[in-house]
Amino acid sequence: MDPNQPRNHRLLKSYVCWLCICFIAFCLLVCLIGFIFADADFTLLWASLTGQRPGEKLKGLVVWITGASSGIGEELAYQLAKCGSCLILSARREDDLHRVKRHCLETSELKDEDILVLPLDLLERRSHETKTKTVIAYFGHIDILINNGGRSQRSLFLETSVDVCQALMELNFLGTVSLTKQVLPHMTQRGRGSIVTVSSLFGLTAAPLATGASASKHALQGFFNSLRTELTDYPKILISTVCPGPVQSQIAKNAFTAEINKPPPTVGHLKRMPTDRCVRLMLVGISNGVKEMWISQQPMLLLYYAWQYAPTFAWSVSNSLGRKWVQNFKAGRVDSANLTKPKTS
Repeated sequence: MDPNQPRNHRLLKSYVCWLCICFIAFCLLVCLIGFIFADADFTLLWASLTGQRPGEKLKGLVVWITGASSGIGEELAYQLAKCGSCLILSARREDDLHRVKRHCLETSELKDEDILVLPLDLLERRSHETKTKTVIAYFGHIDILINNGGRSQRSLFLETSVDVCQALMELNFLGTVSLTKQVLPHMTQRGRGSIVTVSSLFGLTAAPLATGASASKHALQGFFNSLRTELTDYPKILISTVCPGPVQSQIAKNAFTAEINKPPPTVGHLKRMPTDRCVRLMLVGISNGVKEMWISQQPMLLLYYAWQYAPTFAWSVSNSLGRKWVQNFKAGRVDSANLTKPKTS
């Protein structure tokens, strides 16, 4: 027996262990670097790299978009049109819906009859049954409902009328639930379909200056998470919630303030995700059955993960940021999300 054999065996084991440690360290480093530049959760990013392409998965499907006259809803219409989806465009402003339709027709291969303009007010819940029947009569079915309509808020709770909180719940939560209530039975009869709801970072975290809006988004999260568990007998029905952070859109300009009819202040130039990138990730998630999507640039994305996995740390960070946001807001800075101290004379 070779007297060096035990020693060689130990050296081999040490070498293998060292290689494993180096490989693990390398993988962790790659994940860390990837996370620094990430703009969505890992599940969604993985789907964007290895999953089905929206242009293949969504072609020919009938998609109903609420809030389609501007922002995320408008961009959804443009990208879905390029995918070849048939569209129902809904919002209150009919003129803007026709503008969106014209652009869809100009930039895609869709024909006029492939896009239905259907004005809709989420607050008029008694009309939702009729609107749903109109869609089904026109296209025969609904493959995807994207609940995108809603408004945000920009005011301190101590200064805010309860009417504002009620209006936010009526619009963001009950309006969305009402339309879902009409569309879902149609999908359960067919045994397939997707209901995608645009929530918010506010639906997962604490958000100063948006108590009413945050409450409505938390309500949406709870409702659709519960609904998903009720539909386990329908594995081909997707219930998905989208939680975007700051995105380039008109939502801040349409935000509620302390009083129902008081216009919001002009919003400063803040760092926001391009709308087309946000929508592209949304369509990837829909195409690949992602149940919850976190879409945001750093450092907001880090806050999502902190709330999920380190809530005590997240509370500390949120309290610190919230204090600065409130100070800036009280000082009259329109870009209250700027984390610098307010100027004093």
